[in-house]
Amino acid sequence: MTQSTKGFRLMGLPLSPYTKKVQSYFDFKGIGYEWIQRSMKNEPLFQQHAKVQLIPLLFLPDGETMQDSTPIIERLEQEFPQPSVHPEDRALWFLSCLFEEFGDEWCNKLMFFQRWFYPADAKSTGDRLAGYRLEGQWWAALGKPVLSHLMVRRMVPRLSFAGANETNIPQLKQSFIDLSAMLDAHFAKRPYLLGERPCFGDFGLWCNLHQAWTDPTANAYLEAHAPKLVAYIKRMLSPKVEGDFEPLAQLLPTLEPILTSEVAGRFLPWMAANHEAWAKGEKETSLTMKGAPFQQKTFKYQAATLDELRRKFASVADDAGLVAVLDRTGCLPFLKPAAA
Repeated sequence: MTQSTKGFRLMGLPLSPYTKKVQSYFDFKGIGYEWIQRSMKNEPLFQQHAKVQLIPLLFLPDGETMQDSTPIIERLEQEFPQPSVHPEDRALWFLSCLFEEFGDEWCNKLMFFQRWFYPADAKSTGDRLAGYRLEGQWWAALGKPVLSHLMVRRMVPRLSFAGANETNIPQLKQSFIDLSAMLDAHFAKRPYLLGERPCFGDFGLWCNLHQAWTDPTANAYLEAHAPKLVAYIKRMLSPKVEGDFEPLAQLLPTLEPILTSEVAGRFLPWMAANHEAWAKGEKETSLTMKGAPFQQKTFKYQAATLDELRRKFASVADDAGLVAVLDRTGCLPFLKPAAA
């Protein structure tokens, strides 16, 4: 196949967490790319190449396109291995993968809920999205208020789809508060999740926290209560190697509380329940999370990603130190293959 002479092109929006995730990775690697902001003017280009109605849309130099941020980073990591986002230590490697998934799938709920639940946040997001969509249109100033209103009307009903229903809202509120406090303590001692250089998990963890920080309600909370976390959010806009990954034992005092409370306490129980519900053909996933009910639509994608996370764990399940941490924090039962 003849290779295209053009480089990478990335289509997305500044308010898309997964677009920002890929941008942060590109910046870390020093990979040049052309930025294409999705708007009405270039919508035909998106529709021509998109397989699903999601961003980012990455055009590779050979003409191939990709849309899922995790496979995008995994693919590029093979082509641009240095500086690596994967620790050589097998235990750290798996924890990095675990946090990448936690950030993508659980932190997205925490961001999405606040972005569209509170009226001030919904209006702010609607206004910004409308501005991006109408960029370059002569009638943008006139159309922006109307389009903003329509976007809010379209997105607010999706709160329940994303898990932000009446049953779950108390869990999501508390999870955001708890996670913010624990991450603030963790980043008080280091610039990145696993030490002095970003790992795979940083990009997944960061992208939704960054988006929350750009919204009025979450921004006010984080600025007032989690200054070290805010510094991390800003740092990940242009991440750099500042040193080495830390030994596991050195990370555990502030990492274990997160694994116990949020990963094993909320994220993995939901993922496992969703996986079981999907296998049974159940449309709704119901479970008890920290003594309270949690309900959401069942998803095929998250069932598949748990399978992938379990596959990754199986490849390092002979690491006694890692297994001890996962057992102690309550993560281990959810990472073992589901019973036949």
